[in-house]
Order: sequence, then C-alpha cells, then structure tokens
Amino acid sequence: MADPSITRSEVAPNLIVEAGVAITMEPGADPVANVGIAVTGDRITEIADLHVLRSVHPETPTIGGPHMIVLPGLINAHQHLTGDRLIRSMIPDDLEAGRSIYEWAVPAHAAHTGDDDQLSATLSLLEGVTNGITFTVEAGTVAHPDRVLAGFDAVGVGGTLGSWGWDVAGEPWAGSVAEVLDRQREVLTLTETHDRVDGWVTLVGHDLMSDELVVSASELARSNGTGLTFHLSPSSSDAVSYLQRTGKRPAVHLNNLGVLGRHVLIAHGVHLDDQELELLLASDTALAYCPWAYLRLGQGVTSAGRHVEFIGRGGRVALGCDAENAGDAIDVLGSVALAAGLAKDMAVDPTLFGARAALQHATLGAAEALGMATEIGSLAVGKRADIVVIDTAGPEWIPRSPDPILQLVWASDGRSVCDVVASGRVVVRDGESTMVNRSELAIEAAERHARLLTDAGLG
Repeated sequence: MADPSITRSEVAPNLIVEAGVAITMEPGADPVANVGIAVTGDRITEIADLHVLRSVHPETPTIGGPHMIVLPGLINAHQHLTGDRLIRSMIPDDLEAGRSIYEWAVPAHAAHTGDDDQLSATLSLLEGVTNGITFTVEAGTVAHPDRVLAGFDAVGVGGTLGSWGWDVAGEPWAGSVAEVLDRQREVLTLTETHDRVDGWVTLVGHDLMSDELVVSASELARSNGTGLTFHLSPSSSDAVSYLQRTGKRPAVHLNNLGVLGRHVLIAHGVHLDDQELELLLASDTALAYCPWAYLRLGQGVTSAGRHVEFIGRGGRVALGCDAENAGDAIDVLGSVALAAGLAKDMAVDPTLFGARAALQHATLGAAEALGMATEIGSLAVGKRADIVVIDTAGPEWIPRSPDPILQLVWASDGRSVCDVVASGRVVVRDGESTMVNRSELAIEAAERHARLLTDAGLG
C-alpha cells in the first residue's frame, strides 16, 4: 500500500470508501487492512491509512466500513447486451450445435426494436453492476447502438460498444462491406466524447465475415486507435469452415491477412492448435475467455481449452460471461472460480492457477487485455474510481479466512457485493441500483418478453 503520507490533492474528495481490507490488485501488492480510498470527481485521488484520511477529511461522505472488503471494479470482457436478455435462459440446453443460434438467437435479434435493445442492455448491465462489474465489453450484436449507449448511461457504468458487423447475405442487420464499416464508424462517432464508453470495431466473426471485411475492420480500428473484437473458435466448427474455404486454420488465415495485433480481442479461442497459439502470442492478440458458456453449450473447453497455457506464456486474457443463454449469469466472480477450477482439473495439478491468478483476469489482467491498464483494473491513485465493496456479514464469510482472496473466489460470488462506485459515482447501495428502478424494469421486461416471443415466432 502507498505510504499514508502520500501527497494529497488540494481539492477535498467527494467520497471516501472505507475498507477493513483492500485488495488493490496492484502488481505484487498484498491485501491491506484499514484503508481509506479518496474519490474526487471520477478519479481515485488518495489511498491511505483510514484513520489518517478521515482525520484530514472529516466532513467527506463515506461508504464501506471496517468489516468490508474493497476491490477494483470487475471487468466483463464479453457480454451480449441485446437479443438473449429478453429470452433469458429459454434456449434449450440439449440442442445440437448451431440450432440455438439460428433457431433462437438470430430470430430474437431480428425482431428486436430500439426499445428492446435499450431495455435488454439496461437489464444486463444492471445485473452486472450489482455483481460488481463496472466495465463491460459489448459483444457486438446490437442493431441500435444509440439505445444501448442509453442503457450504459442509465446504469452508470463503463464499457465498449459495437454494432452488428457481418456481411452474410440474408441475415438480420447484415450488409455489404461498405455498409458494415459505415455502421462501425457511426459507433465511433457516437462514443467519441463519452467519458465511460468507448466505441470498438465489432464484428460477429466466426466464418461470417469476408476477408475484405475483416481486413478493413482491422485497419479501421488501428487508424482510430481503438479495439477490434469478434467471435472465433469457441467450438471446432470454425476450423472446419476455414480449412474448407482457405486451406488454413482460422488464426493462421487471419494472421496471413495482417488482421491480428495488440488491438484485437478474440472472443473465445477455445479450439486453437499449436501454430495458432504461437501466432496469437507473437502478434500480442488477446483472448476473452467465457468458461461457463463453453460448459453450458458443450463446446469442449475441458479437452481443448488452452487459456491458462496462453497466460503462462505471456498471453493477454480477460474473463467474460457471454449471453444469457450461454453463460446465463452475469457474474464474473463465478467465471473466476470456474476458470481456476478448470485449470487445476484439466492439468490434474492443484498447484496451478490459484484464486489470485484467476482474479487477476477479471481485474488488472483483464484491463491489460483490453489495452486499458492505465485506466481501470486496480485501485491506484489517478485511475478511474471503479470500486466494489464486499459485505462480509453473509454466511459465506463465516468464519473469516485470513486470506480474503481465497474466500472471495472459492466461497463467494456476486451475492456478496453491497456497494459499487463507477467513475466516482455510487451506482449501487446496499445491493440495489441508485440509478434505475428494478421493479419498473421487471414489469416492462415481462411485457416485452411476451411480445418478442410472438414477433420472433418463438412463442
């Protein structure tokens, strides 16, 4: 922890977050007892001994307390904010591969209105923030990005925003290469001055993008200094398709096209061979790893997943939750525990990838994967004030372990989150949003759910 005598801002903070234990996730830092975190505007301006901080700023409002654990806002690196939410946990979990997409998800997206997109995004982000997620990478299946941005604003959190990006004839919201790229540029313009949400070039991916589209999309992202994300190889089918079309596996083909690089976040990357793994490492391409989705969909992560090997060799990985008919729950702490458990079990090695290593990839390691480590991912002076307060009064915290990270990951999940600060604003207090009315949203969701099923032919 920083020395309590750290130089203090001349401006009084507008909030102090009190922590019985602070898990800063800064490199090499251990959890520290009795810490105060001063927030001024949207930034962390001081981290110091709680009693010292309170004595200097006795009038500043506080949240947290001596029995609370505080950690940085969690990052969800892959979340579908539209389509699935309003048919949540409805797609049967015993369908053959592909049927869930084309018989359920695509019709639901095709029937979505702008109002549906905004409500869906608001509900998903609301669930995420009450589970401690303050930054979400939107997965791109969005027809009305302005309405999804309104959802971000309603809940008060940050993230990245994309739009539908595929040039597949006859599919909803598809278009020509020029049309898809124009849609991406519109999102970049829409978010240009936003202080919490960044526009990313966002394609559907798989083998649903022509070479011309993916090359142009990568160039657009590079030229605008932003990210590119798309789905690739959650199952073995993408490799089959690419081999048939190009004679090469997906990552090999994309590397030959010059698409890969530090600006790219590939969603999934479960089925990668040795050459593909080497190329992703060499190009510093990042992966978004959503382990619950692969188990729910039976995509073979236990036999093929190499994410922990990728991390061990210097690869950048962030954890995600995926859609509400894949990972279903928007709780990245659940993904942290599962990622750790899978790593140990797949290698039959209990020494591998412990709780702290896994939590890293929902915090600072995730921020590094997104190219945002100077902004988010840890508790440090100057960073965005994204802060999660964990209530240790629940039964999962009795008795308290001397290792708070071990207990947070293995015994707890998002249910322990009580307060959340996002960009300096308290957006969750005592487990409830301070920004939106959950009861009113529930009534609207029930109405739109029924209408959507009928319009999509799913009722």
